[in-house]
This record gives sequence, structure tokens and C-alpha cells, in this order.
Amino acid sequence: MAPNDTARSTTDTTGGVRRRRAARYVVPVAVAGVAAATIGLVPALASAGDPDLPQLTAQQLIEKIAASDTEQLSGNVKITTDLGLPNLDGLAKQFGGAEGAKGKGSGADPQAQLTKLVSGTHTLRVAADGPERQKVSILDDAAEYSLIHNGDEVWAYDSASNEAFHAKAPESSDAARPGKRQKLPEGAPATPKEFAEQALKMAGKDTSVTVDGTAQVAGRDAYQLSVKPKQSGSTVSDIRVAVDARTGTPLKFTLLSTDGGKPVVEAGFTKIDFAAPAAGTFDFTPPKGAKVTEADKLDGPKNHRNDKGAPDFGLGKELGRGGPGDVKVIGEGWTSVAQLGAKNAAPAGGKGKDQLPPQAQGLMDSLGAKVSGSFGEGRVFSTRLVNALMTDDGRVFVGAVTKDALVKAANEAK
Repeated sequence: MAPNDTARSTTDTTGGVRRRRAARYVVPVAVAGVAAATIGLVPALASAGDPDLPQLTAQQLIEKIAASDTEQLSGNVKITTDLGLPNLDGLAKQFGGAEGAKGKGSGADPQAQLTKLVSGTHTLRVAADGPERQKVSILDDAAEYSLIHNGDEVWAYDSASNEAFHAKAPESSDAARPGKRQKLPEGAPATPKEFAEQALKMAGKDTSVTVDGTAQVAGRDAYQLSVKPKQSGSTVSDIRVAVDARTGTPLKFTLLSTDGGKPVVEAGFTKIDFAAPAAGTFDFTPPKGAKVTEADKLDGPKNHRNDKGAPDFGLGKELGRGGPGDVKVIGEGWTSVAQLGAKNAAPAGGKGKDQLPPQAQGLMDSLGAKVSGSFGEGRVFSTRLVNALMTDDGRVFVGAVTKDALVKAANEAK
């Protein structure tokens, strides 16, 4: 079932490498969900304990990832996030209070619960059995929060509050259903070799992609893939991915910042098993006495959704007509900056932060650094990874770039 330890052949002749379905390029949802929010691994120090593996080029290692057919696994994942943000629980209490914490929703709503992963260290238990069944549990000292996808059902349960959240899973398209052959877009990579070549081509002059040694992760031999920006001005120093030497499955992810110190994000398996999880793993029935909230009964504020129905967290309202639907990109590659809002698009009756509640204004004044330029005046709010500039004329500039690069982009904006 697992691929060979060495890279697969890159020769693609008639009757040679089979055209794989696009879904095979994606690691299991339980892993991809972690990777989407977190990418990182502490740089491995060379030691006698590092495995001695056959040498691979960056292209061969990317091919191995693309060719991986892992769809079943279970294990534990440790996530540590250090963005340099203030305590989010404290902010939630400050702005929402007890009433905001309870609200009319559910304490088990994934939208609220998964924000816990933005800071601190957490242990997750994950399981996946193909595209139709996944489970992720956040394990705390005295409680557990679980998110379960089983066929067309999605359940979430918070043991601390004894609350459950229930929703119907989005319907898959015919192409994504088991047994259906997917039709790839014209020109899309169809083999691991093509996928790797396109990935390296996209990296181009802006990015360095190398294989930087080996490591052991969760007791398994792994290669280290290193992705670094060549451009100056980015806050990203290095992205490292530990790739299982046998299956090609990403095991650990790390994001390092140019400010040095600990990783901004470190997420990796501490234990992993590639056998199919027991079928009962994905079964769920609300415990007796649990409060159950149905997703379709929730009344979400309309002004918190953009014209495509996606949440915009109220930014569209606060920034006038310049919400997420009105985004310009300044620059390219690692130093690109997103501009939200048009010049002088602040709400009537005031500018920028003057429209915020008093608590928010005080927080901004204490955290933001005053800056000025051709854009006028504004404040820069910094984390170890992302910087944001809010100008007094109602615009917001955001990017994984340094403060100087952010101000330069704002000066160049029209």
C-alpha cells in the first residue's frame, strides 16, 4: 500500500506513469486541516540520531508528496503557536463579557472553538478514513472538544459545557465522490512529476526550495523540505516540512520568523498509525442532557457576510465599501501586501478607528505604532508574522512583511 522509499520514476512515456486523480495530491483532511492553519518544524540539528536515507532532490521529494496515496491514519498532533498576540480569551471577555461568551449560539460551534489554536500549545487527536470521515479532538487538561465529519453529518461536542453542534456536510460534486473519475482542467498537472515541476516553476526567482537533511518524527524516518523566500522584506525566514520517507505524507510543519527565536508555528505528529481507524471512531450521539444546536437554526447577522455569502467579520461595514470584496494586491511574491478599502472610504461621521468602540480604540492606541507617509497618518499593528497598517483615511494594508515594507507599500498605493 505504501510507496517505495525511493522517489518514483520521473519518466512519463506512453503506458507509463498513470494519471492520478487530483484528490491524490491532497494529504488527508485531518493533516491538511492542521497544515492549512499551521506550517512548521523547528530546524533539525544534525546529529548521530538522524536517519541515513537515500539522497533526493527537491523535485523528487515534491513528487513523493504528490504521489502519496495516504487516506487512512490516526495519531496525536502537537501544535504550538507564538504569534506574539495578546491573550485572546482576555480580549473576548473584555469586548464580549459573559453575555458575549454565551450569546445565542453554541459553545461547541467550531468557529469559536478552533480559535484556541491561534495561541499557546495544544494536543490534538486526529483520525481520517478517506474523504468522507475525519475526526479532530482538542485535548485540554480537564475537557475535550471534538469535531467529527462522518458522511453527510458534521458534529462538534464540547465536554466542558456539555454542548453539541450539528450541521449537514456540504454536498460533494460528482467529481469528488468515491468511484467518480475526476476530469482535470486543461493544462493541470496530472502526474507527480508534472506536479513537482509546476511547483518548482511557481517558486521561481522568489523562492528557494531545497532538501535540508533528515529527521525522525513520531518514530518515523523523514526528509526535511525547506522553503525560503529570496526577497528581502518578508517576515518569513523558513518554512520546513518533514516528509515521511516511506509514504510521502507530511508529518511535521514549521514556520520560522526573521525575528529569530522560537518557531511562530510548530505542528507535528507525536504518534501516528497508517492503519484504518476503527469504524466506531466516527460515530457520535449527543450525551444525555447535552444542549444541541442545529447550524441551520442559527441567525447570523447579514452585515457580517459579503456579497458571496462568506463571513467578513464586519470589516465591510467598518471600512465602508472597502471590505474583503474590494482587495488590491501591491507587489508580488513573499512581499505582496493586501490593501482593503478605498482611499477616503471611511464611514460617514468619522475616520478609521474613530468609529470603533472605546475599548477597541484604547487597545489600538496601546498596541499600534504611529506612522506617517504619503498616505497621511496611521498605526501599524504587529505580530511576529503579519503586520497591518490602518490609515486615518479608512484603508488597511496587511502582509507578512516588515513594518518598513508595509509603510513603503502604503506610500506606493493609489
